[in-house]
Parts: sequence; C-alpha cells; structure tokens
Amino acid sequence: MAKPDKHEPTKLVSDNRQAGHNFFLLDRYEAGLVLTGTEVKAAKNGKVQLREAWASVENGEAWLQNAHIAEYDHGNRFNHSPVRPRKLLLHRREIDKLLVATKEKGLSLVPTRLYLKEGRIKCEIAIAKGKKDYDKRETERARSAESEARDAVRASKARQ
Repeated sequence: MAKPDKHEPTKLVSDNRQAGHNFFLLDRYEAGLVLTGTEVKAAKNGKVQLREAWASVENGEAWLQNAHIAEYDHGNRFNHSPVRPRKLLLHRREIDKLLVATKEKGLSLVPTRLYLKEGRIKCEIAIAKGKKDYDKRETERARSAESEARDAVRASKARQ
C-alpha cells in the first residue's frame, strides 16, 4: 500500500465559524487528539460539532471539552460517548503557554477547526478574547465596508 503524500491537502472535518464571530482569535496551535476507533470513523464521516466546545489545561494536560462527536452508525455496544473530555496532544512548552494565557483575565481556549492531516485527526485551538456586542457590530461594519469597496472596484473594472 502506498504511503500518503506528505503534501496532500488537509481535509476539513468540522469548522467553528462562530468562534471568529464571538472572539478575537489571537494565537493558534495545532494539537493531536486521543480518540477511540469509533470516534475516528464518525469524525471522518463529518459527524462532529465544535460550536459549544472549549479547551482547558488541567494537571499539566490539555483537554477538549464538550465537543460532540456523534456515535458511529455501524458501531456496536462498544460505541463511544458523544460528549466526553478528549485529551489534546501538545508539546510541554505549548501547554505551559496555554496555561499562562488562560490565567490571564478574559482569555480562553477555543477550538476553531478539526481536520485530517496525513491520515490523522488534528484540532486547531486558539487563544481567544471574548468580544463585546459593540466589537461584533464594528467587525460587521468593517466587513460590509470592505465588501462594498471590493464590489465598487469590480464594477469600475467592468466598465473599462
């Protein structure tokens, strides 16, 4: 059997788009996940929900909390629990940085994406600062202004 190409594109399993809306995403880290067999199969089928998930550092270990991986359709009585804490695999330095960041007021760890990379499931977590309502409105205003400017440039090029 041929080895997977090292440069094959990553396949997105789940995306937490709400994270960018509710938080300012500061630093991002790639972490491996400790999963059971049925969790891997369900994740590869795209049965993952990250919307209400978060990450934490406890006793020197990083954990993904409240991520919902649906039970595998063809799993038997050994199927996994859909919402359980899952260990994140990170280097010691990274865990220490995350611990220091979460001790700071207003910062938390938010999973942003779950994806396949070289046959393994990875989780991208970000150090995030919560947005207030006025921050969310300002971000939406800036996004719409940028879109209008892009449309105006496109229209002027079309007239030429």
